[in-house]
Amino acid sequence: MHQTKACIKSELKEDGGTVKGYASTFDRDPDAYGDVVAVGAFAKSLERWKSLNEQGKYIPLLWGHDTNDPQSNIGRVVDAYEDERGLFIEAEFDADNEKAQYVRKLVQEGRVYQFSFAFEIIDQGATTLENGVKANELRELEIFEVSLVQIPANQHATVEEIKAVDAAELMKQAAAEIKAGRRNSAKDADELRSIADLASQIQSVVNGLLADDESDETDEVTDGESNDEGQKSQAEFVDAYRNAIKAMI
Repeated sequence: MHQTKACIKSELKEDGGTVKGYASTFDRDPDAYGDVVAVGAFAKSLERWKSLNEQGKYIPLLWGHDTNDPQSNIGRVVDAYEDERGLFIEAEFDADNEKAQYVRKLVQEGRVYQFSFAFEIIDQGATTLENGVKANELRELEIFEVSLVQIPANQHATVEEIKAVDAAELMKQAAAEIKAGRRNSAKDADELRSIADLASQIQSVVNGLLADDESDETDEVTDGESNDEGQKSQAEFVDAYRNAIKAMI
């Protein structure tokens, strides 16, 4: 079994969150093992996994290639395909797994930003690259798992993007579950009321900013007074917004 690394971008979706990026790249720059990956190396494996997906089976997303601890199975790959750059994947984090959510936090904070995958080599061979460097070309691979890892073999690994959780959608889901009696309604209701209060604060500040804009069109004030008031309103908006986001995620 062999491992290689590549770049990712993280995006939150639904309760558990998702991560997207390249589990492998086709760069003709040998990785730490002296390997390069040929275009099309994943085609047959992806076809097999596509068939398994239809049966409800997925490539697991692991933490650090750890197959011994069930908690290190932190999600599943829900989409995978080759493009001109490499093997692009989208994986879902397990919403009920504390380790999965902590790894998601590490990705959000840029403290983990590499992908790796474990595979079996079906076909390989020696090749000479354009710069004259000799390498081992991986021509057909069978994928077993994709992992988020700390140390890359592929130096092209970089985080591309992280997006915030869709708080509005989470609030809708929480409210629906509270009504259905599937959650701790008292605790969740308090949290929702707190979020609603913060959202109201944001709306109030936004309304104030809009009112200031309208008054600026008709009232004559000095530049200094206008700038001071504008900065104060913007500061209030930023504070309220930050408080709301902290409560939502």
